Amino acid sequence: MPGFEVFGKEEHAAINELFEKNGGILFAHGFDAMRNGIYRVREFEAAISKKFACTHALAVSSCSAALRVALVAAGVGPGDQVIIPSFTFVATAEAVIQTGADLVIVDIDESLNMNPDAYESAITEKTKAVIPVHMMGAPAEMDRIIDIARKYGHIVIEDSAQGVGGTYKEMPLGTIGDLGCYSFDAGKVIITGEGGMVVTNNEDYFVKARGYHDHGHEYSTSVGRGEEGAIGEGFNYRLTELQGAIGIVQLGKLDMIIAAQRKNKAKLIKYLEEGHFPFRSRIINDKKGELGDAFIFFLESRAKTKAFLEGMGREGLGTKNVPDAIRWHFAKHWSHMFQKYGWYKDSYRTKWQPSADILEKSIAIPIMIKMTDDRIKEVAEKLLRIAEEVS
Repeated sequence: MPGFEVFGKEEHAAINELFEKNGGILFAHGFDAMRNGIYRVREFEAAISKKFACTHALAVSSCSAALRVALVAAGVGPGDQVIIPSFTFVATAEAVIQTGADLVIVDIDESLNMNPDAYESAITEKTKAVIPVHMMGAPAEMDRIIDIARKYGHIVIEDSAQGVGGTYKEMPLGTIGDLGCYSFDAGKVIITGEGGMVVTNNEDYFVKARGYHDHGHEYSTSVGRGEEGAIGEGFNYRLTELQGAIGIVQLGKLDMIIAAQRKNKAKLIKYLEEGHFPFRSRIINDKKGELGDAFIFFLESRAKTKAFLEGMGREGLGTKNVPDAIRWHFAKHWSHMFQKYGWYKDSYRTKWQPSADILEKSIAIPIMIKMTDDRIKEVAEKLLRIAEEVS
């Protein structure tokens, strides 16, 4: 956490190569006579497909765009309902809103991911899709979510923005449902600055997604880009060759990044266990499949959580998403949406109380790729010292 920690000479070389070998063509399409056969976005897509064993991968400008494109490809629109968890980056909700569908938000459990029971309880005859989100490097309970979705005929779109490279029961996150969405922005496990990917094994979804992300282009194999027709309306959610080149390099570092995070998290937990750290840890639905980019624990009360955070401030320790960025990751704080569109406008302050009881007593410690043993031990000692003061 994140890929910028290992951003270096390899990425620099990949950028320079674009200008040295193809004259600096940064557009992913056309200019065939000038680019010397170099199509880095297409290569990045192929590399993602191979890495995660999926049939199709479509590079887009962000994970927000990926969610929007995936929803359109799945045929979600006005009159439909889409279920999302209460704890996710606001983009998950925004993508649903942009389709014109109704937003249905359900509670999480102590995995900090969608509670499958809450999902099933929220289903109506208008429910068309569900978006489980793999928050902070750990998978949602996908077998139960998939079972419920299949029972009711829902489309499953995985928001794996924070789960690139993770697995659930040996299945790559993002490839378990009907469509999956990845993020490569500046804070993710691998980065291209901005950027995202839609993955699917469904040919029809892929063709619709590809067209929609590129103004409706049909991607003809018989006529040039300027002459081909459209399969429908669309917009510009394309990725550039510059980002594609960086993405290829970063993807090659993914296994190393995840291995380092997991190793460093295991060391931190070992130090804390030896020191009898008194607080419960987050539930992990598949310990083998999590990325290891955060250590999350729960305190008994909001007052103790506040005191612990104050201690962290004195010790110079930071947090990740919880609670530092909870404003953007918890539905309770999205009043600007509810006041405009009407959902939950009279209840959002108290609607997701089970989620609030979890999130408002949670603290997330970021796990960095390049943490030294001395630094890990120092962080553990500080956490244990604060815990002793608070307990």
